[in-house]
Amino acid sequence: MTSVTRARRQVRLSRKLGLALTPKAVKHFEKRPYPPGEHGRARKRTESDYAVRLREKQRLRAQYMLREKQLLKVYENARKQAGLTGEVMVEDLETRLDSVVLRAGFGRTILQARQHVTHRHILVDGKIVDRPSFRVKPGQTIQVKAKSQATVPFQVAAAGAHRDVLPAVPGYVEVQIEKLTATLTRAPKRAEVPVTCDVQMVVEFYAR
Repeated sequence: MTSVTRARRQVRLSRKLGLALTPKAVKHFEKRPYPPGEHGRARKRTESDYAVRLREKQRLRAQYMLREKQLLKVYENARKQAGLTGEVMVEDLETRLDSVVLRAGFGRTILQARQHVTHRHILVDGKIVDRPSFRVKPGQTIQVKAKSQATVPFQVAAAGAHRDVLPAVPGYVEVQIEKLTATLTRAPKRAEVPVTCDVQMVVEFYAR
């Protein structure tokens, strides 16, 4: 899949879900803030409870770019933990290495952050980790490896160029952007996580 095709799919998905998933999708979404297709402008019919829950689940999946099986596993693990299952799900997803790389501003989108990890550009406590699903623990530091810091994408990131399209750095991540270093200082809390989703609806979707 080419980058152009991928971008178009993300724009279309953004319009379908009602939120911009990438910086490029923001402009398209502002111009056409309705679902894609010939009936996109038509007045919406009343949605069923199932449709509402399904959309929220798809929203959560899309923002972390997860496969259905991956999100289901997160749900199953979360419901075994203490606390509200939906909140535990999001808090867990925020500790994924690709999520922390994105929140730190090392990448412009979750896809770019994931590529940084899989292409072995990211260190966790000084060691290369190439699994996007790796869970970063409080106190652990992530950093772009020295050789990669000289490349254009990371020079752009170090200049803080992604901050114009990313949410503010959440309180659980401490960043030294010029050094391309970030630390997960503590466990995330759902209220701080810059994700648009009614997590209770997601829980209800899986619990049906």
